[in-house]
Amino acid sequence: MALVTVKPTRIDTAIANEIADHTDPGLEETAQALTWAADEHVLLALAAAGWLYAQWRRPHARPAANHVLAVTVATTMLPHLLKSVFDQIRPDRVTIEGHRHGVPISGRARDAFPSGHAMHMGALASAAGHLPAGPRRVVRAITVALSLTRIALLAHWPSDVVAGFSLGIVVERLIRPLTLTGRRRRKHRRARP
Repeated sequence: MALVTVKPTRIDTAIANEIADHTDPGLEETAQALTWAADEHVLLALAAAGWLYAQWRRPHARPAANHVLAVTVATTMLPHLLKSVFDQIRPDRVTIEGHRHGVPISGRARDAFPSGHAMHMGALASAAGHLPAGPRRVVRAITVALSLTRIALLAHWPSDVVAGFSLGIVVERLIRPLTLTGRRRRKHRRARP
C-alpha cells in the first residue's frame, strides 16, 4: 500500500464523467492506438536504437543521443517510483457508463498518479526546445495530443496528466546540464571570433 492517497479534484471528476457519457468505441480505439506512441517500452526501444546509431554512425549526434537516452530512462523509472508512494484509483475503475461506451481497462487500478505517458511527453516537449521554431511547435503539439489520449481513455485524471507532463519537463531540464553541457561549451568556443 502506498504512503499517500491522492484524490481527484472536482474538475477531474467532471471531465471524466463527461468523457464517460460522450465517448464511443471508435474514439476509444483511436486513443488506445495513439497512446502507444507515448509508451515507455516503445520510447525506450527508440531511444536505445537512436543511441546505438549515433555511437556507430553519427559521432556528432552522440551528446543528443546520450541526452535522449538518459531522459527516457529517467522518465521510465520515476513514474514507477512515484506510483509506489502515491495511491490513486484510475477513473476507468469508477465508471460503469464509460465501459458501456467503449472505455477499456488501463494498467493497475491504483496507479493513476502520475501519468508516465505524459511524463515522457513532457520531457520530449522540453527537449524540443533545441529545435527550430516550426519543428518545435509540431513536436510540442504532438506531445500534448498524445498526453490527452490518457484522459480520453480514462486511464488518468486530468491532474495526473498535468502532473506527469510537468514532471517530464523538470526531469529533462535537470538532466540537460549533465548531458549537453560539453556540447554547449564547444558551440560557444566556435562562435567566438
